Amino acid sequence: MNKNEITKLKRWFINQCRDLPWRNHPSPYAVWVSEVMLQQTQVAVVIPYFERWMQRYPSIQHLAAAPQEEVLKMWEGLGYYSRARNLHAGAQYVVEHHAGILPNTAEQLSHIKGLGTYTIGAILSFAFHQRMAAVDGNVLRVLTRYYGICDDIVKSATLKKIHTLATDLLPEKEPWIVSEALIELGATVCARQPKCLQCPLNNSCQAFLEGKTEQIPVKAAKVAITPLYRSVAVVSHHNCLLIKRGAKGKIMADLCEFPYVELTQPDAQSEILQTYMEKAWKLTIEWQQALPPVKHSFTRYRALLLPHIFSSQTAEAVSDYEWVDIETLKRLPFSSGHRRVFEMVLNPRLNLESTL
Repeated sequence: MNKNEITKLKRWFINQCRDLPWRNHPSPYAVWVSEVMLQQTQVAVVIPYFERWMQRYPSIQHLAAAPQEEVLKMWEGLGYYSRARNLHAGAQYVVEHHAGILPNTAEQLSHIKGLGTYTIGAILSFAFHQRMAAVDGNVLRVLTRYYGICDDIVKSATLKKIHTLATDLLPEKEPWIVSEALIELGATVCARQPKCLQCPLNNSCQAFLEGKTEQIPVKAAKVAITPLYRSVAVVSHHNCLLIKRGAKGKIMADLCEFPYVELTQPDAQSEILQTYMEKAWKLTIEWQQALPPVKHSFTRYRALLLPHIFSSQTAEAVSDYEWVDIETLKRLPFSSGHRRVFEMVLNPRLNLESTL
């Protein structure tokens, strides 16, 4: 990519870039938060979460001082909750080791939990205006197509090659603009279904010139998605519901979920669930009604939740579970699928007052 093309890219970015809240005031902390939120999450979804987050935690010190339970609640719905845990732990580390000021070297940033090569590059580039490449999926798409690279982008050798190309094309003057322009181009024009006629680089893009934009980038076969079917029990006693919090180190660590049993097929028969709970937990419960199914995706799983509401005559202790009143539950973080089940329970249009 020569100087003329880099100039065209910069001009395109300045004229066409989206108005995003983290671009208005790119403090190191805001860049850090936005980049973590944007991992595997679309910009439109992130914007309201980012704005609420920055209002609640306007500084690293505010985030470090917050209870983790509250932090997870603020993150609720974004998924991949390890990102929130790492942000929280990272803020505490920065307060303890750097007086609450995010460091500006790659070596120091590498000690902060959850910061990988891309995020470190983004912070150094966008926040500290250093000549540092930030290669995410968008940049991978742009550069593999531009240079006609047909190597598997999953392989470390290919990633290293592309990172070197991204670094080499950064100018000495205002390199951060080019870094962000590459990301913007990949997000809005050089997307999975590219809009090549709108691209400022189409005159020199190898994939476009050779008609290979649909074949590049090359990526190894994805991990197979495993379907899960779960019969979920919303068990109430007066104004309390029975919930379980995910164990430390597990995918749903610290997140609330209702009791459920695994099914081999999407069979929503409440009798199976009721029989299991009565035998395993010695609860005397009565079925009230079924709720609409809820789809819940996480890592390599696609779960279908089949919820039922039951009432219990007593609040007997159940191993690994706890009875929690509804007002308290409103302040606790749920896994995304079970959060939607809880929202249905709270919806007055479902007329569940007599149940709860």
